[in-house]
Amino acid sequence: MTVFLYDTENEGHTVVGMTESAMEAMGIFDGDTVSIKGKRGRKTVATVAMIADSDVSALDSSVVKVSDDGEYHGAIGMTKDAMKNAGVRAGDSVTVAPAPDVKFGKAVLILPYGDSVEEAGLDASEAGDLFETYLRPYFEGKFRTLHRGDSFHVDGPKGLIEFQCVEIDSVEVDGDSACVVVDDTVIECEGEPIDREDVDDLADAGYDAIGGASSHLAAVRELVELPLRHPELWTKLGINTPRGVLLTGPSGCGKTAMARAVAAETGAYFFVINGPEVISKRAGESETNLRRAFEDAEANAPDYNGAIIFIDEIDSIAPRRDKAGGEVEKRIVSQLLTLMDGLKPTSKVIVIAATNRPGVIEPALRRPGRFDRELDMGIPDEKGRLEILQIKTRDMRLGKDVDLEILARGSHGFVGADLQQLCMEAALECIREKMGLIDFDRDRVDKKILDGIVVTMKHFEHAMGVVHPSSLRESAVS
Repeated sequence: MTVFLYDTENEGHTVVGMTESAMEAMGIFDGDTVSIKGKRGRKTVATVAMIADSDVSALDSSVVKVSDDGEYHGAIGMTKDAMKNAGVRAGDSVTVAPAPDVKFGKAVLILPYGDSVEEAGLDASEAGDLFETYLRPYFEGKFRTLHRGDSFHVDGPKGLIEFQCVEIDSVEVDGDSACVVVDDTVIECEGEPIDREDVDDLADAGYDAIGGASSHLAAVRELVELPLRHPELWTKLGINTPRGVLLTGPSGCGKTAMARAVAAETGAYFFVINGPEVISKRAGESETNLRRAFEDAEANAPDYNGAIIFIDEIDSIAPRRDKAGGEVEKRIVSQLLTLMDGLKPTSKVIVIAATNRPGVIEPALRRPGRFDRELDMGIPDEKGRLEILQIKTRDMRLGKDVDLEILARGSHGFVGADLQQLCMEAALECIREKMGLIDFDRDRVDKKILDGIVVTMKHFEHAMGVVHPSSLRESAVS
């Protein structure tokens, strides 16, 4: 199923919109429960709501497509919360199946996110009141479906608060992963608010978070995503799948973001090796650390959709052996060469490395069979800078006079990190204008002040005078 945003304010996060023809093809009815599987194996459940065929006709002119194996392929609508729970975005694909066995809930544990409670102006002592003011009105008489780990927003007297379903106990199965919340379900909400730092660090990663690198993205998908998803293509042709991709380019151009995006989109197990962290003074420990990383990735690859080992700053652990300063560096390089040669074609493990100094890397690594392709990320052009600005500003409150095309045209030499800094400096300048109105002794900023904060073009013009392109600093005249 292809996902599009189903913007409904009354039905809540547990609803997906489907056309009548799609429901007939799947043998389900309005109000039935379905299970949804998205990226990285993330699952959620939802209640079906019928929508008009015209609502999806613009996305897919052939809404109902039944394949030879009897599977339905088409478009469904999902709310923002449902997309987040399934780990997908608009345009992604999900697997939807009828879920008639979901039982009524006996008890559920639902806790708010700590930062969400703080934004609403509540403290820990008032968290107990959330049941009466938020959860009871949200669930009472609604027959909402819940999956363990689901997060959802509820609008109430203090504004929007985000909650997460921590535990579920259904009527017939103890420890079940999903249920339908009915009026008899005990809703528990006592406990410490959830720290958002504990949430999956790849939740916000994805191809739509990468701008200005369309050609590189296509190459990475070809060399990394395709072998992980469909290794049978290589097997059929009688060749081995790629083992590694080396990303080069100046700092801040998006090398790490590219690797994280591929891991998030493929659902692969993601293991990060930071170069300096591998090196140890003890004899043999550096090689052991590296070997354990590869063993861990190979062990977890079957449970995920393959595994990606990302080596950041690879130049720090794999310098040229003829110029390496000590024996430790030479042994690490030799160990890395051995490990990459030892990757089996069936292991579904791919190594991605990043560096801004490709000239100092051991040449033996830079050959086909190890790092099969080198991609120079480079500095984005005007079109690329516009794409990056659109991504960086999509959650900002911008004034109507902000013209991103003018900013993209005037930011020659800026890489992604510079453009992110540009947005931050513009936001800081906007805040500075309100500094005289902010009472530092109060716990929260007045709502009227918050509502009046908007980043305008003059704030970006100020930021343009403060932020300088990092790629041109070496040639800048002081």
